[in-house]
Amino acid sequence: MKYDVMPLTRLIEQFARLPGIGRKTAQRLAFYVLNLPHDKAKEFADTILEAHEKIKPCSVCQNLTDREVCQICSDPARDHSMICVVEGPRDVMAIEKTREYQGLYHVLHGLISPMNQKGPDDLTIRQLLARIQRGGVQEVIMATNPTVEGETTAMYIARLLKPLGVKVTRLASGIPMGGNLEYADEVTLFRALEGRQEL
Repeated sequence: MKYDVMPLTRLIEQFARLPGIGRKTAQRLAFYVLNLPHDKAKEFADTILEAHEKIKPCSVCQNLTDREVCQICSDPARDHSMICVVEGPRDVMAIEKTREYQGLYHVLHGLISPMNQKGPDDLTIRQLLARIQRGGVQEVIMATNPTVEGETTAMYIARLLKPLGVKVTRLASGIPMGGNLEYADEVTLFRALEGRQEL
């Protein structure tokens, strides 16, 4: 198969933009895609476009979904008196894998990080406060990563929530300082959820 250099170079550059993908891996992915049968390559491209067009934040918890209200928020069997606050959608997936937590979530889509020019207004904190003010929530679990930014964000939100009369807890030890929820195993996450503490 003969490759046109410009489209190949652009394809490699697109893969190299993905987080955690270096130049060599980007080249391997580009050649893999080029060697796919045309129908499989089209299916791959269509899947990316479909996801980009249909997936949006849930109007309640801000997690990613293809519906107005995600499956977790609309499940009457979940405990609607408990909200677990996480940095991103991958953290929801990580906690859901434990099959132990039965409450709801709130996805911040980032952390307070002055070095990255991200302040409270860049997160979905206003939406979280609105949910609490509607009533019915008894506990908010701060499940941000145990990093400087995660701790700062958890403490900031805890200070905002205290006057609203809800119990605010933090994931317990089990997740190492500087670690990420998405890489923690189910047992570690289960222990962290079980041993959460009030802030």
